Amino acid sequence: MGTPKQEGRAYSAAHFVLELDDADVVGVIRSVGGGGVKSEIMTYQMGNTHDLWRQIGKPKYEDLKLEFSMSLSKVFYEWIKSFFDGKVLRKNGAIVAGDFHYEERARRKFQDAIISEITFPQLDGSDRNAVYMTATIVPENLRFVPPKSETLEPKVGKLKQKLWTAANFEFTIDDGKMKEKCRRCTKIESFTIKQQVHEYHSGDKRDPLRVPGFLEFPNITFYVPEADAQPFIDHYTEYGIGGKRQMMPRLTGSIDMKDNSGDELCSVSLFGIDIANITADKAEAGSDNMKTVKIEISAENMSFKYEAHGVG
Repeated sequence: MGTPKQEGRAYSAAHFVLELDDADVVGVIRSVGGGGVKSEIMTYQMGNTHDLWRQIGKPKYEDLKLEFSMSLSKVFYEWIKSFFDGKVLRKNGAIVAGDFHYEERARRKFQDAIISEITFPQLDGSDRNAVYMTATIVPENLRFVPPKSETLEPKVGKLKQKLWTAANFEFTIDDGKMKEKCRRCTKIESFTIKQQVHEYHSGDKRDPLRVPGFLEFPNITFYVPEADAQPFIDHYTEYGIGGKRQMMPRLTGSIDMKDNSGDELCSVSLFGIDIANITADKAEAGSDNMKTVKIEISAENMSFKYEAHGVG
């Protein structure tokens, strides 16, 4: 049972909830940044006078940066899947801030938002800490509205939490020799999928239209023990250095993220893989660290699937 609201009193923000489609509670967000509104001040000088006239220009809305775990609801991961697929899916929603007693204290509503970036965290077999994804959301407009007189506790309490740690992942490339060696991948560096967003101003409308551009898939960098690097070196020597023409079908692969019980949380599938770079670690005499090789691959396309809710 929540405590009575104390309107007008300062508070410490303890809980952030994301709502989509003006009704559905998507889940608890670990952190939220951006989401401000600002206007440029335009200055004019009239004739030969020294007086300056000032006028407020059109508002500009900052992007929202959300950090979240794997415990959000299906509707949000469907939105991410559409982003990977290059489909324009706009969402209305709100960022709700609550205090330690789960009482709603602030609300920001946004309309016609699209995703512009998705960042996956670094995965490391030696790291047992929790990790989080980051999404950048670009709204066409954003409004600060009064909070509702209700508690967030029932909405938050029904959400099933799934712990995602950096060590729980599996990386594969669907080539016989490489697939076997990928099992001992020690680390995958953080990577970000980006989509440019263009602004179009129309007539006397205060808010510009925001339209998505090209989707950019990054290179993926991972590390394997030097003892397992030979299949990757052979492939790069044949195609990267030797210039042999790639045969169809091209290499594919996947990065599978799992929870502590071994159940799959989500996966990123990679299509049209090429090895772009192979670099050996710095060698030091007397070091007891395992010698690894850094491998960078490119992918023509990627897709996302959230296994826990069957999205994909």
